[in-house]
Amino acid sequence: MERLDFQFTGGAPASRRAYAGVVGSGDLEVLLTPGNAGQIDVAVTTSVNGMSATWQAQLARVFSSHAWPAARIIINDFGATPAVVRLRLEQALEALAQP
Repeated sequence: MERLDFQFTGGAPASRRAYAGVVGSGDLEVLLTPGNAGQIDVAVTTSVNGMSATWQAQLARVFSSHAWPAARIIINDFGATPAVVRLRLEQALEALAQP
């Protein structure tokens, strides 16, 4: 297991908590909580060691694709593909918009 920490630029703090996914069977979960204005803090715990540069690139693509709120995001990964990483992050963001 490897723990990775990243920081990106965000907007105003997220309005509430959100989550998406489950850990197991090659999947991952995303836990999102409101963060400090202008900042997205991401903590990744992954079963695949040595992938820091890949995580950095993938997260940078996701967070630069459109506006994201300031948040603390915890990602628990069990070998998910980059497409699943993006899907789960987008699902958590979408959950913030639901009443």
